[in-house]
Amino acid sequence: MPAMNHTPPPTAIVTGAARGIGLATTQLFLEKGYQVAMVDRDTEELQRAAQSLQHVLPVDCDVSDEQQVAAMVRTVLDWSGRIDTLVNNAGVADFGPIEETTFARWQTVMRTNLDGVFLCSQAVIPALRQSQGSIVNIASISGLRASTLRVAYGTSKAAVIQLSKQQAVELGEHGIRVNCVAPGPVRTKLAMAVHSPEIISAYHDAIPLNRYGSETEIARVIVFLASAEASYLTGQVVAVDGGFEATGVGLPALRT
Repeated sequence: MPAMNHTPPPTAIVTGAARGIGLATTQLFLEKGYQVAMVDRDTEELQRAAQSLQHVLPVDCDVSDEQQVAAMVRTVLDWSGRIDTLVNNAGVADFGPIEETTFARWQTVMRTNLDGVFLCSQAVIPALRQSQGSIVNIASISGLRASTLRVAYGTSKAAVIQLSKQQAVELGEHGIRVNCVAPGPVRTKLAMAVHSPEIISAYHDAIPLNRYGSETEIARVIVFLASAEASYLTGQVVAVDGGFEATGVGLPALRT
C-alpha cells in the first residue's frame, strides 16, 4: 500500500487577528484551506474570536517584544510544521496634534506599527525560505497621504511602506514575496464609534466610490497577495481605498 501523504495545509500567521481586518483575513484564509495562527495581545478578545473557528491557533503575543515574537514563531512551527504567509496587521492608532504628541506616545505607536512588522518578518524568514512564502504588511492610506493629527501614525505607516519595499528587494532572491496593503477608511466598529456624522460625510464626499470600505474587502486583497495567483507580484503597495489616494487635491465640489 502506498504511503499516505501527510503534507500539512498551508499556514498563515495573522497578527492583530482578534478583531477587524485581522479577523476578516483569518476567516478568508480558512475558507481558502489554510490553517491560521491568530496572534494578538488582547488575550480575552483573541480567545473569544478563536473559539468558534476551526483550524486556528490563538497565540498571545505583543509583536513589539522580540522575545515574545521569537516564542510565537516557535509555537506556530511546533503546531503546523510550516509557515507560508505572514500578515503583519497588528497596529495601534493614536491621533492628536503634533505639539501634544509626547515622545512616549510616539514610541508606543512606532513599537507596534513599525518595530512589530520588522520583528515578525525577521523571525519568519527561515520558514518562508523553505515554503517560498510571502509577507503582506498592512500600512494605511495615512502612509501615502499626510493629514492632520497623524504625525506618529502616518509616519509609522509610511515607514512600513518603505520597509515592505526593502524586504521585497532583498528577499526576492530567496523566493519570498513582500507586498503592502494601504487601506483607506474602513467601516470597522472602532471607526464608526469615533467618526462623527460630519467626518463620515466628508469621507464619503472625498472618496470616488462615495463610501467606506469593509473589512472583508480589505481581506480579499490581502489573501490574494499572499496566494500563488500573485506569484509575480512583489514590492507593491496596493491602496484599497475606493480611489481616495488617486484624488490628489481635487475638491468634491468641483466634480461634474
